[in-house]
Amino acid sequence: MLDKNGIAQRIAKEVKDGYYVNLGIGIPTLVANFVRDDIQVEFQSENGILGMGPFPYEGEEDADLINAGKQTITALPGASFFDSALSFSMIRGQHVDLTILGAMEVADNGDIANWKIPGKMVKGMGGAMDLVASAENIIVAMMHTNKAGQSKLLKQCTLPLTGVGCVRKIVTNLAVLEVTDQGFLLQERAPGVSVDEIRKATLGRLVVPEHVPEMQL
Repeated sequence: MLDKNGIAQRIAKEVKDGYYVNLGIGIPTLVANFVRDDIQVEFQSENGILGMGPFPYEGEEDADLINAGKQTITALPGASFFDSALSFSMIRGQHVDLTILGAMEVADNGDIANWKIPGKMVKGMGGAMDLVASAENIIVAMMHTNKAGQSKLLKQCTLPLTGVGCVRKIVTNLAVLEVTDQGFLLQERAPGVSVDEIRKATLGRLVVPEHVPEMQL
């Protein structure tokens, strides 16, 4: 079973040389720490930066240099800063190759709910709706179940939707799954996790091939 860093490390394997990547709030922000050193990747944040680096070491934080989740970050050589209008022009113009988002729920047809739990106060959706409406390659990083042990991979989302039919792949603490017309296709198992454990933790349609390899980090 993976922890949050393990999920981010596995997703980093999906990042290719030359990609422009947007990282959502939560687990996705950790992905920048695990990208291979031999490839060139530009991380974009919708609050107005292109060229984010890993998180700063303790004591080296710059309070004025933050991502969309208000976490302190580093900037790589050549990074650029701009206003929200230009940032969202990049997103809406489909200039981002990969979007990595957290989620509260994902349905087996690719619907995603990641911005609101009814009854809890939120400041707003932020850039999530623009990202899911414009991105062609969305990977979700999340835990397979919630704190109550209930599945977050469902036949149908119960929370307010952020986007419809937009998620391509999901990486959880238990598995890597691809969204297909038949449901969640199980591609990989997390280390030490059995197929039966994944079945029990998944409420949506689950397609299980004859052989499911263990995840390589």
